[in-house]
Amino acid sequence: MVLPEKILIEESDLEKLPFRQKVAFYLEDINSNIGLSINLSILSLILLSSAIFVAQTYPVNQKSKASLEIIDLVILIVFTVEYILRFWSAENPKKFVFSFFGLIDLIAIIPLLLGWTDIRFIRIFRWFRILRIIRFWKMEQKILGFKTEDSIIFVRIFLTLFTLIFVYAGLIYQVEHQINSDRLVNFFDAFYFVVVTMTTVGYGDVTPLSQTGRFMTVLMIFTGVLFIPWQLSELIKQVVKTSGLVEQECTNCGLLRHEPDALFCKQCGKKLVADHKL
Repeated sequence: MVLPEKILIEESDLEKLPFRQKVAFYLEDINSNIGLSINLSILSLILLSSAIFVAQTYPVNQKSKASLEIIDLVILIVFTVEYILRFWSAENPKKFVFSFFGLIDLIAIIPLLLGWTDIRFIRIFRWFRILRIIRFWKMEQKILGFKTEDSIIFVRIFLTLFTLIFVYAGLIYQVEHQINSDRLVNFFDAFYFVVVTMTTVGYGDVTPLSQTGRFMTVLMIFTGVLFIPWQLSELIKQVVKTSGLVEQECTNCGLLRHEPDALFCKQCGKKLVADHKL
């Protein structure tokens, strides 16, 4: 998965930038306090929004349901403002719209843009909103403190798998719940079905009834058969690749392992301190 390119701007030069470029910088930057705060806030809203979707699949009273819908609407408005800012500050707005992350951001706000259409159609898109978490994978080292590439790769594989399962669970729940309500009562039932299906265990206690549900089940099986072995092979390759590295922590970004003859950090380009070996 290709992540957004990091915008490299010296702090001393930041004040000289036009406002439009400052906005673009802070929307991607995680090293400055402002950029980190903005990105953490957006990431938190993504997780909160996903939690609201899950909560709404369980029985809640009318007052709580109304409160959740209001919170979700506010989050959706924030995402829409963010999308507009990203579009406005993009160096090439047209390229941004059709980029991978631009399309994901657009999908996230479709429920607001298409609010006049059938509600069941809109709800399908809500489950894709968690895909926006991919944009913030660059923060795992900053937030979680991982320093080795093995740990970072493992976390990204886990997040990728969890994101796929979450999206599939949301979609299968949305498609099957009305006609298969005795088996798919809530989100956890759908989550269980997706895990069993993607791992090709197939207990058979939950069976999709609609054609769309069956088609999605086939996609889940293909995803499990192709994706899981591929990701495991990538992890094994990474372990083999890093087996010859030495522990030499970068004082700037904290990356722990480098090639024995490395003079500069391969992640941030900072000169490595020779006597800083662990």
